[in-house]
Amino acid sequence: MNVQEARALVRKYNKEAFHIRHAETVSGVLGWYAQTHDAEREEFWRAVGMLHDIDFELHPDAHCVAGITIMEEEGVPAEIMRAALSHGWGMTETPYEPTHIMEKILYAVDELTGLIWATALMRPSKSTQDLEFSSVKKKFKDKKFAAGCSRDVISKGAEMLGWTLEELISQTILAMRACEAEVDAHA
Repeated sequence: MNVQEARALVRKYNKEAFHIRHAETVSGVLGWYAQTHDAEREEFWRAVGMLHDIDFELHPDAHCVAGITIMEEEGVPAEIMRAALSHGWGMTETPYEPTHIMEKILYAVDELTGLIWATALMRPSKSTQDLEFSSVKKKFKDKKFAAGCSRDVISKGAEMLGWTLEELISQTILAMRACEAEVDAHA
């Protein structure tokens, strides 16, 4: 499955602009990370990122479980389905634990991209292009800011990867900078 096919599926099951933008962002961020960790499979990483929340808009109470049925009915390859739905490990009833480096990165950046984007929107530029780690770190400590972005999950994701929180946040900012124009074009 390629990114365009994954994008079409996301748009079939998601209509809210926020969810479309989030799917595009996570896809772009995973594509950026793939260049360092698994360059030959960048398209796979991007498709996984695009599809990770396919069920959230229609089934928020069965997130990462309803996605199994949706993806099976749509003929999504099992490897993509498993990887995409592993990001809900420990938070939903998903049976898939993140084990591959890409799944761990997805787990870590899913919530983090929301926090970074919320921080960027507070800036005059409303962009990640001039966003620095220190700004995100400050907002990370403020539990009331972007309260829906779980700091515990972000921290656990960094730990799963063996990275410091600073490494994870700094690299994800760079990833979001690199894909921001593409996200804007498709969101």
